[in-house]
Amino acid sequence: MTERAYSFPPKQNVVGTRISLLTFEDLMASFDARPRDRATIVTITNVHAVMTARRDPELRRALDAADISTPDGMPIAWALRSMGNPDQERVYGAKVTTTALETGLDRGWRHYFYGSTVETLGNLRAALEEQYEGIEIAGTHSPPFRDLEAAEEDAIAAEIMETKPDFVWVGLGMPKQEKWMLRNKHRYPGVALVGIGAAFDFLAGTKPEAPAWMQKAGLEWIFRLASEPRRLWRRYIFNNPAYLLAWARQAIVWKLRNRRA
Repeated sequence: MTERAYSFPPKQNVVGTRISLLTFEDLMASFDARPRDRATIVTITNVHAVMTARRDPELRRALDAADISTPDGMPIAWALRSMGNPDQERVYGAKVTTTALETGLDRGWRHYFYGSTVETLGNLRAALEEQYEGIEIAGTHSPPFRDLEAAEEDAIAAEIMETKPDFVWVGLGMPKQEKWMLRNKHRYPGVALVGIGAAFDFLAGTKPEAPAWMQKAGLEWIFRLASEPRRLWRRYIFNNPAYLLAWARQAIVWKLRNRRA
């Protein structure tokens, strides 16, 4: 009998980007059932990604091509709730990673970390090995901060695949990591490629996370803006109001259509 193909969780459009309807448990089940003949791409999708995709066609293609795009950030979860999914939770990068690390301890999952700096990767490895006894870290790699030639990406993929990873956690920052995963997916059969961006720094302890109450209230952006104002002010000042307006329009249209139905 032919094995039936696994179906990833369904998606729903949020301001032009399709976001997966799922829980952390659903995501772990997807990791367990991932195909072995190709990579599984997971994007952790927040307001910044959704709004950037509206003006970056390459990023839009990368997000649309992802097998799973988790709702990272309460504003994305709220949008899904407002359009017929009242129980949707926030499925965010740092917790996606720690949940997979914990789940993988008795499954023998092997983890590779690609991105960031040598120093951050060293801190990350030390922190994870201290916190998760028995964790299998297949390796780490800090790539050059420039575009790589195809031959270089081939060589890096060969090096990574020799370690037999189940996961490659990608911390190149958005949108670079999403484009990297789409461009390199054919090089990583059977591997889950997960773009987690700033979670490298959170898990390594090199940058602080917002308090849980701020995350739950959708105020994490204020904490991050206060932490890195010069780098992030444009992102939040322009993206957040534009997102709220686009979401309000979409939610109104959705309600009108469903009322007629």
